[in-house]
Amino acid sequence: MRLRLAVLGDSIGAGHGASEPEDTLSRRLVRGLRDAGFDARGRVFALAGAGSDSLAGQADKALEWQPRLAVIVIGANDVVARRPPQEAAELLGHAVRRLRDDGIEVVVAPAPDLSTTPRVPSFLRGAVHAASERIRRAQVVSATAAGAVVADPDGRTSEAFRHDHALFSADRFHPSSAGYAVIAGELLPYVLAAATSVTGREATP
Repeated sequence: MRLRLAVLGDSIGAGHGASEPEDTLSRRLVRGLRDAGFDARGRVFALAGAGSDSLAGQADKALEWQPRLAVIVIGANDVVARRPPQEAAELLGHAVRRLRDDGIEVVVAPAPDLSTTPRVPSFLRGAVHAASERIRRAQVVSATAAGAVVADPDGRTSEAFRHDHALFSADRFHPSSAGYAVIAGELLPYVLAAATSVTGREATP
C-alpha cells in the first residue's frame, strides 16, 4: 500500500532555505518513511509566507490528493503578523479537524521560538520569545483537541537553533540544509508512529 504524505504550512514546510531539494523537510520525511519500509510518496502544499489563515485552502487541495498522513508546520508567520494566539490556534484546529474527519493522521509542528533567529535584535528577543510561546501553547491545546499529535512538545528544536546558528540559511531566518536535518530528525518519530497507525488500521479486516 502506498502511503501518501501531505506537508502543509509555511516556508519550513515548503523547504525554503535548503541548499538542495533533497534537503527539504518533505523529502527528508519521505526518505525516513521509506527507510522504515513504507512505500511513501510526498506532496508539498505548504507556502512560503503562509499563516494559519492559509491552512483551510491548503487542506482543500490536500484532500483532493487523498493522503493518509499529513504534517502541518505553522506559526512563525502568525508570530510575525502578531495574530492573536487564540485566532491562530482556532484556524489550526479547524484544518486539523477537516483532515481528521477524512481519516488522515495529522502531526503538527507548532510555532518555533523566533527569538532564536539571528535577525531578531537582542533587545526584542524577550518579547518575541513571549509572543512565540503564547501562540505555541494555544496551538498545542487546539491541535490536540482536534485529534492531531503535536511534535517537539518541549521545543528542543528551537533550543538547537539557539545554540547553533549554522542551522540557519544565509538569510539568517529560514533553516539551512543542516537545520532541516534537525527539524526532520525531531518530527520523524512522530511521523513513523502515525504511519504505523495508518497501515495497521487499513490492514485490519
